Amino acid sequence: MASHQDKASYLGQKTEEAKQKAGQTTEATKQKAGETTKATKQKTEEAKQKTGETTEAAKQKAAEAMEATKQKAAEAGQYAKETVVSGKEKSGGVIQQATEQVKSAAAGAKDAMMNTLGMGGDNNNKQSDTNTNKDSTITGDH
Repeated sequence: MASHQDKASYLGQKTEEAKQKAGQTTEATKQKAGETTKATKQKTEEAKQKTGETTEAAKQKAAEAMEATKQKAAEAGQYAKETVVSGKEKSGGVIQQATEQVKSAAAGAKDAMMNTLGMGGDNNNKQSDTNTNKDSTITGDH
């Protein structure tokens, strides 16, 4: 029976050694898993930070681009407004000049016709002046 006891003792010892080895392996695995988890968390935080920085930089660039676009639009609007005002002033001047030329030509034609018909005189000139002043007043209102 001694040999049976020796075998049992030997098996008990080997079982105990196997349990101990298993415990060490389990402990080493837990430690390695903890280190891996910690490293993963750190990498995740770094990635989040980098993403946040990139997002913030993109927002800043977008805001700058928006401001530049607003500025360019305002400048274009101002230029268009000034161009329209300038064109309006030029058109008004041209119209005024044309009106004066037509008025002058009409007065000249009227005088020439009156002289041709022999109607030129002091009374007629006074009426002509009155008509010219009327025309002037009407033109001034426009």
